[in-house]
Amino acid sequence: MTTNQEEIQIVIITGMSGAGKTVAVQSFEDLGYFCVDNLPPALIPKFVDLIEGSNGKMNRVALVIDLRGRKFFEHLFEAIDTISQSPNIKLKMHILYLDAKDAKLVQRYKETRRSHPLAKNGLPLEGIRLEREMLEEMKGHSQQIIDTTDLKPIQLREKIIQRFALTERHPFTVNMVSFGFKYGIPIDADLVFDVRFLPNPHYIDHMRPKTGLDEEVSSYVLKWSETQQFNEKLQDLLNFMLPQYKREGKSQVVIGIGCTGGKHRSVTLAEYFGETFSDEYVMHVSHRDIEKGKERVT
Repeated sequence: MTTNQEEIQIVIITGMSGAGKTVAVQSFEDLGYFCVDNLPPALIPKFVDLIEGSNGKMNRVALVIDLRGRKFFEHLFEAIDTISQSPNIKLKMHILYLDAKDAKLVQRYKETRRSHPLAKNGLPLEGIRLEREMLEEMKGHSQQIIDTTDLKPIQLREKIIQRFALTERHPFTVNMVSFGFKYGIPIDADLVFDVRFLPNPHYIDHMRPKTGLDEEVSSYVLKWSETQQFNEKLQDLLNFMLPQYKREGKSQVVIGIGCTGGKHRSVTLAEYFGETFSDEYVMHVSHRDIEKGKERVT
């Protein structure tokens, strides 16, 4: 148990089924919240006990509470009152309610071919009306209601980020990763560029043991006209794409640059673009395969 009062921010995400709770919880995850989906309200006090014992590691939490746990739903307000009285934490509770017009919810259920959890006869509108009645009191207790009827997922995400992002929100980050195609493409790469068409220092004996971090190798790779053309075109492409990724709400982009072994050409260009965009973005440059194959060099 903590002995000093510690401020804990808990956001309860609730509202109509099909109104965007999945998008909402993903947005909170991107903001660094510890997220739990479909937590029965009766278990909230026990969950808060875990928060208290986390030594500040879980000071921002988002809980999705919906009618999948409707047997426990009546315990929600009792649970909120219980944790609000905890002597060990300073609780900041916020209820976010997501809503949408009935016609839009019906349309979403038909598009996804899902059945409403309360629709006994399989008719979405029947379940929607019953759910709206059951959630009426919860809607009245909510600090913020977002109507998603006319919102695209990206617009809902942006609303949540604007409302709940703290000043320490992580900036948009670009990760440049060099790699060798002989070892496989990085599975987490958003964009991959193949530079195996460029002149290869591997075939120059005294450069073979070196890497793109050595000035001699990087100068060799960068001096060719085809390298300069490639750099110009890729820089132009990234100048267009990176702001689009950022506007879409992505917190980071992973760009893979690959050559055959991941030691010379790809390393040189990853370093080059890491430096090129360093004034505009937070850049992380890494070289996945630069150490591989050293044991075969004599």
